[in-house]
Amino acid sequence: MSVLVVTGTNTEVGKTVVTAAVAAAAMAAGRSVAVLKPAQTGVTAQEPGDIAEVQRLAGAVTGLELARYPEPLAPATAARRAGRAPVRPKEIEQAAARLAESHDLVLIEGAGGLLVRLDEAGSTLADVAQLLDAPVLVVAQPGLGTLNIAALTAEALRSRGLRCEGVVIGSWPAVPDLATRCNLDDFPESAEAPLLGAVPEGAGALPSATFRAAAPGWLAPQLSGSWDAGRFAAEYR
Repeated sequence: MSVLVVTGTNTEVGKTVVTAAVAAAAMAAGRSVAVLKPAQTGVTAQEPGDIAEVQRLAGAVTGLELARYPEPLAPATAARRAGRAPVRPKEIEQAAARLAESHDLVLIEGAGGLLVRLDEAGSTLADVAQLLDAPVLVVAQPGLGTLNIAALTAEALRSRGLRCEGVVIGSWPAVPDLATRCNLDDFPESAEAPLLGAVPEGAGALPSATFRAAAPGWLAPQLSGSWDAGRFAAEYR
């Protein structure tokens, strides 16, 4: 796996922090990592974006942002309102391929969910994954209502012939409620893919060194970590 596409079930689900955790775990395992952000929205030219946050948390990853739009909207809408060209799947594919030539792992962090529009033609992150023949990691919310969105995302992937690498919970609460605890067993069935990690809420506020040391413990071996889904779920039954 040299390219991994990271998408969310929605916005604000912890996608950037999970991307940073995957990067940190991979580097701890001795792999070189690049993170590609095709379209950064809701951030001005002077503000740090998601790439800067990943680098702050994970360390010396190569970061590449292809376009930035100031309004916090879907990339296609943000590009249109800013009077700027959108980023198209072929551009993203080419950028990822170049990064893959010199890195062991390239993480492509999308904006929002899988089918958020990138351009006026209706292209999405799923189209990017198809061009690259890359697996997709789904970052999900932990609580009530998340199983439906995870299932819809997984169904959209399957209908396009794409592989869901697995699901990572983006912000596991310190005191999970009943629905959240039950979801640990239900995620694999709903998404038809393994549960590959749970990043604790507030992880993005940790000191960088603490984050990097802890990240492998939040992720399964498939993501260069040591986290065990069965053992984790057993703690909350």
